[in-house]
Amino acid sequence: MSGVDAVTDSLTYRALLSKAWPLVLANASVPLLGLVDTAVIGNTGTTTDLGAIAFGSLIFGFVYWTFGFLRMGTTGFIAQAYGAQDQLEIRAILGRGFLMALVLGLSLLLSQQLIGAVSFSLLEGSSEVEAVASEYFFIRIWGAPATLCLFVVMGVWVGLGESRELLRLQLLLNGMNIVLDVLFAGVFGWGAQGIAVGTLIAEVVCTGFGVWRLLRFLGYSQTAFWPWPRVLSGAELRRSVAANTDIMIRTLLLVYAFALFTNRAAIYGDVSLAATHVLMQIVAFTAFFLDGYAYVAESLVGRAIGAKDRQFFNLAVVRTTVLAALTALILAAVVWGFGEFFIRGLTDIEEVQQQAVLMIWAVSAYVLLSFPAFQLDGIFIGASATKEMRDASVLSLLVYLLCVYGAPADWGLAALWGAMVIFVVARAFALLLYTSNTLRRAFAA
Repeated sequence: MSGVDAVTDSLTYRALLSKAWPLVLANASVPLLGLVDTAVIGNTGTTTDLGAIAFGSLIFGFVYWTFGFLRMGTTGFIAQAYGAQDQLEIRAILGRGFLMALVLGLSLLLSQQLIGAVSFSLLEGSSEVEAVASEYFFIRIWGAPATLCLFVVMGVWVGLGESRELLRLQLLLNGMNIVLDVLFAGVFGWGAQGIAVGTLIAEVVCTGFGVWRLLRFLGYSQTAFWPWPRVLSGAELRRSVAANTDIMIRTLLLVYAFALFTNRAAIYGDVSLAATHVLMQIVAFTAFFLDGYAYVAESLVGRAIGAKDRQFFNLAVVRTTVLAALTALILAAVVWGFGEFFIRGLTDIEEVQQQAVLMIWAVSAYVLLSFPAFQLDGIFIGASATKEMRDASVLSLLVYLLCVYGAPADWGLAALWGAMVIFVVARAFALLLYTSNTLRRAFAA
């Protein structure tokens, strides 16, 4: 692997776009899987199976989102080691990531009865749906260790700037899952259990493939690959645990903010709730694009810090941010101009359409103003400044709560969406408060 001096050409706009588009496609492939699961069960299973898939997906979505720090935490450390041309540390970070993923994955297996009991006690469904959802859960949970290891593999690929490898992994995972879903649920008629078995097999196989590709890329040898003294270093393990804990807290705060948003929308009635759900699908779609540039920023910022090259850092941040800003502007314009068309494609319920169209201004504003938060997240992840990310999330959440609970009641759904727009802006400003000190420490370390 070459150092930062040898990759200046990677900072042209064309090169940055070539790194970003595989990440955009990789992100976009994730919701496709949920759509396929729903389509297969919706056409071959029962209403009970469909409800069970919805419950099961909700549980695993929350669990795996909580452990998403294994991807983000790994990326920054890997990128910095790559920039410092420390291949030994790259392998040590990978080893620590795998150890943490396996410990957490085995913990999920050992506590699956407790997780299942708590999850289903919080969900309100018929006894038939909960029974099938329970079967789905207790099949798919066995893929937890593999899935968490896959998060680590993805974090390494992002840190190394190998975006096409990440796309390859996602396409394999989703492609295999789709085929197995159709086979087990559609052809064999196993219903929701067939979906769970297919997902489990796809997760295990994809993880095995991903680990094999990564070890091969890093030059694996049976005798001298793992630097065990570094892998098991108490100080480095504590550092990894601390960083990942910070990211987990930050993630849970974001989950709470969006959950509160949905819950408050329900206060204004079922139509407002449905309209908000439809609009959030548009928001989620635009996030795929902006996340792509943030991922590129994570890799390049980490490499610049590892190499102590401030000029490379400045150029990487400016150019990825310019691309993110232009993309956000285009996306916001598309939402503003064609939002009603998208809404009508997502629902045919007239009152929901009317309510959602009234909020198009807020969705456009959110998309336009969200790119600084995405970019700063990428910079802080690349710098492994996880404590600052956690603290900034606390500050921005406080601003959000003040807006949500302080707005006049007669402003209705408009006030709620306005609070969400302010929230994404507050996330960026909160991170900016820590930027100067964070970068000074990062380049001086």
